[in-house]
Amino acid sequence: MMRPRSLQGRLLLSLGAVLLVIWVGAAWATAVLVRHGIEDVFDSSLQETAQRLLPLAVLDIIGREDGDVASQRLGAIRSHDELITYVVRDDKGKILLQSHAADLSVFTPYQGQGFGRTATHRLYSEEAVQGTVRITVAEPLAHRAMVVRDVQIGLGLPILLVIPAAFAAVVLAVRRSTRPLRAFREQLETRSEKDLGPVASDDLPSELEPLAVTLNALFERLRAAFEAERSLSANTAHELRTPLAGAIAQAQRIRTETTEPQTAQRGADIEATLKRLTARAERLMQLARAEGSRLRLERKSDLRAALGVVIDDLRRSVPQGRVVLRMPETPVMSDIDPDAVGILCRNLVENALRYGSDSAPVEVTLSPDGLVIVSNDGPVVPPETLAKLADRFERGGISARGSGIGLSIVSTIAGRLGSPLVLKSPRPGKQSGFEASVRLATASAWEPDRAS
Repeated sequence: MMRPRSLQGRLLLSLGAVLLVIWVGAAWATAVLVRHGIEDVFDSSLQETAQRLLPLAVLDIIGREDGDVASQRLGAIRSHDELITYVVRDDKGKILLQSHAADLSVFTPYQGQGFGRTATHRLYSEEAVQGTVRITVAEPLAHRAMVVRDVQIGLGLPILLVIPAAFAAVVLAVRRSTRPLRAFREQLETRSEKDLGPVASDDLPSELEPLAVTLNALFERLRAAFEAERSLSANTAHELRTPLAGAIAQAQRIRTETTEPQTAQRGADIEATLKRLTARAERLMQLARAEGSRLRLERKSDLRAALGVVIDDLRRSVPQGRVVLRMPETPVMSDIDPDAVGILCRNLVENALRYGSDSAPVEVTLSPDGLVIVSNDGPVVPPETLAKLADRFERGGISARGSGIGLSIVSTIAGRLGSPLVLKSPRPGKQSGFEASVRLATASAWEPDRAS
């Protein structure tokens, strides 16, 4: 039999087994003691009966008329079960007196004073008048066995009730004692891989406090390492902005000042490369923020405003009508950081513009319950590719443009908000295209803001 893996199961099994052994041992010892006690009580009763009856029998026999020594059977006053019977005999074995229900076959020849036993009865013999008058008292062994059995059952039935009650008490005690352990386990099970905050350990037993302390120290070291990594990527991307902007300006100046076509083309190539590097640095900054910044605020804001700013900015760099925005007329309030909403929306729309069809608009929809849907027309993305699109540095094809981290940024933000990024291709109800959706947490527009 395999031992349970859980600590609670092991405690229940161990305590239950120990308790069962103790109770069975105690019941067995009690039964043995009760049996011996009952035997002593019945033997004493036999002896007392014989010693009380013998003087009366002697007086009765001596008081008879001379020569009248015939056997006499005492009659019963009223009908009853005679469990103890007796016979009185002389030294030659002649029966002088016997109880009314005495079975003479039960009484063995006189063997002397003391106790005896047959297959069916317990006997006790006593004598008087110099051994000329002898009494033997008999009791059925079946009667003793029945009394012992009844007493043992009377003792055993409460034990049969007590054992389940004791097991139930053990279960309750173990569950109550292991409640801090279950709470500790649930803390770890419900934590996301992004949550590196300390684990509460106030109610843990002293034996497990070092485990919680060590675990929190590990979380702290991991958090510090991740913070250093994010800080490095964010700072690097930020520091690259100024020199990249200067390099782009120099490339543009070369293009305007030179009259040689080849030099102008090289300047244009350099400018395009620097712009791609700038976009990559911007994406790295967004990724660092998505992984490390606080995404929820103490105040609420209208999601329509954040989406409107992003779409208006994107419309300046694309043909008119290329991006279509649909929003409800009533406010859609949320405590999500508007900057995070803007990063999420911008990456989804830019991804749709980059990989979608140029002849169909990109549709951006915000529903009253906070669902953001960005869809575009274009070729159907195979399922095996669709499953990997949100991975970092994964693009829709070998020749696809872009850094491959736009959807990864969106997936990171959505995951930290507790709402996964859902990708579909083709679009629902269509034969082509691509759709990405994220549900953002919302609150009632009239609910008062929390204090900041």
